[in-house]
Amino acid sequence: MPSLRRIAIVVALVFGQLLAAGAALAHEERPVTLPDGTGSVPVLRTSEPDLLVCKTDKADFDRRIAGFPADLQERNRTLFERCRRDGFRHLQEAVDQVNKPGMTIAILPGLYSEEPSRPAPTGDCANLQARWSDWGYQILSFEQQQQCPHNQNLVAILGKRDLQIEGTGANPLDVVIDAEYHKLNAIRADRTNGIYFRNFTAQRTTFNSLYVLETDGFVIDQVLTRWNDEYGFLTFASDHGLYTDCESYGNGDGGLYPGSASNINDGRGHDVPRYAIEIRRCKSHHNALGYSGTAGDSMWVHDNEFYDNSVGATMDSLWPDHPGLPQNHAKFENNKIYDNNVDYYRYIRDGTCAKPPAQRGYEKGVVCPQVGVPTGTGVLVAGGNYNVFKDNQVWGHRRAAFQLFGVPAFVRGETELAKQADTSNFNRFEGNVFGVSPTGERRPNGLDVSWDGQGTGNCWQGDTGGSTPAALPVCAAQAPALSGGSSRWVAEPVKVVKLYLCADYSASEARLPAGCDWFGASGIGKLETQLALGGSLVLALLAVLFCVRSGRLARRHAGNPTGNGVSPKTGEISGRAYRLVVAGAVAGLVGLALDVVAAAAESTLLAAVALLLMAAWWICLGAGLRAGRPVFGWFTIVLGGLAVADAYDRMLQLIPLIPLGPGWIRGLLTGVWVLCAVVVLAPRRRPAAEPAPAEAEVPA
Repeated sequence: MPSLRRIAIVVALVFGQLLAAGAALAHEERPVTLPDGTGSVPVLRTSEPDLLVCKTDKADFDRRIAGFPADLQERNRTLFERCRRDGFRHLQEAVDQVNKPGMTIAILPGLYSEEPSRPAPTGDCANLQARWSDWGYQILSFEQQQQCPHNQNLVAILGKRDLQIEGTGANPLDVVIDAEYHKLNAIRADRTNGIYFRNFTAQRTTFNSLYVLETDGFVIDQVLTRWNDEYGFLTFASDHGLYTDCESYGNGDGGLYPGSASNINDGRGHDVPRYAIEIRRCKSHHNALGYSGTAGDSMWVHDNEFYDNSVGATMDSLWPDHPGLPQNHAKFENNKIYDNNVDYYRYIRDGTCAKPPAQRGYEKGVVCPQVGVPTGTGVLVAGGNYNVFKDNQVWGHRRAAFQLFGVPAFVRGETELAKQADTSNFNRFEGNVFGVSPTGERRPNGLDVSWDGQGTGNCWQGDTGGSTPAALPVCAAQAPALSGGSSRWVAEPVKVVKLYLCADYSASEARLPAGCDWFGASGIGKLETQLALGGSLVLALLAVLFCVRSGRLARRHAGNPTGNGVSPKTGEISGRAYRLVVAGAVAGLVGLALDVVAAAAESTLLAAVALLLMAAWWICLGAGLRAGRPVFGWFTIVLGGLAVADAYDRMLQLIPLIPLGPGWIRGLLTGVWVLCAVVVLAPRRRPAAEPAPAEAEVPA
């Protein structure tokens, strides 16, 4: 491995350690095995149900079905009479009677609180030997779930095959399964190949409403989930899945979370034979995240709406112990992603989320974010590969329509050096419509694209509006393999530092990292602004000191001319060299001030102009000093050249064939230059044998 690459990977490892220390786990699960892929997506059965679930209050039932169409009323009345004779009063009771594949349970309109499942565990179930997660629940094995199905689940469906559970109402709200925050999960379907859920609501848990785990073949059809501490829908380590016409809102993490989907396309390019899970025609809104995809591999997400969340959709490689990392091969197309700007962190700040879940007011619109995310983002890709975002409509985001950044492999527990820069590669963004609603209303995003610059082969369509960097690698429509014109091992330095800072968010400790604009910092309070201000003050002081010193030497030269430039013996400087130093300093001071403004405003254009002005200062200063201080002078000129390259890289084109952006090299060399400048500016004593004239000073 080349030495430069090794250095870059070590940098990634360092920041990976910092990120891992600051990040909190969003989801811990037992060790799982991905399905072997021999299953299939189940098909809705329309035959009469095998088992019925209903309540016995006829007056309440009649009230609930009063608005149904006549034929649906009649069907429900027929089923109700049958259910009162030989049906069940709780869903769990019916599930327990499923004794063969291919059975159907129908749930009639009503509220199902599943009272027999609610009590706290007793006896052996209260003393299970299992690790406790950071979130306060035990990581139980499948066998322990079978032994004690209601330690964590209101309804536990364990090991059943080809089971169909459907509500018989006119819409999902006619059948409500309500955990009332007594359990982690309202419904858990574990190793339930071929399961089909349809037409009901599940709500109010301390984890998930509907949890599907280690299952090959499932459908979630016209199901509503809401008001959960973490997820509405969580499907994990599963294959041959379909979410269709679903809805989720009021969740502290993702409304839809297809985590660790079967990793069937690992090692392939963009040409894939199939996707593991399809999500279509769903609405996910008023959550921390509309869609959350840690290891969301081989996903086809199309014709959905993600709106009024903090972030519309994320896919990432951030959390350890999730099968299928790094995340790869999600395809988002024809989705409407808009107005994801809601700051739910205000409920962390004001203490609302410190209350017990039942007292927080989820039903009134409160959401308690479990993870730290950049509010105001349409789609966030945090360390994903071979994802495609095509023909989506993305508008109305305060921060960015799309945001992409790399994640060192150390964050997910991979310590091998060769893997540290293995994320954020070959992602394609093409054909998306930015800043315009379907009605034609102009609703611009703050930026269309925000990218940290890390990764290989990433590309964008040519008509993006504002972006950082301003010039993006363009997708080659006729030759996709040639798309993406850069290959950076490490992201821009300020963005890496910011990611580390913001990753220190903790919901359980109500910790909102100061200086992170994800959580409301702005202007001078932002980390980027503070870093720019600190650096600018140091460089501005040096600019002034060089002007003062050069002025003294120029006055001495006026009385004892020695030609143009600096005299290495007397320390005198010509008037021409002095004017060059002063002119450069003026440009530099303006550039340094502008750099602070650019950081506060997140303006790539202003940042590039600031770099050019600072480059003018360094070049002029180096030219004025190189006769007397040739090494330092040329070093200063080189630094100016790097600033020009950095501005070019940000504004015009990412410089190809370099593994580190010029910002890294310029930043590191600027630190060395500051130390050298202090040495150059320091007065030097002459040897005692050579008396110095009055006010003698060795020049810069």
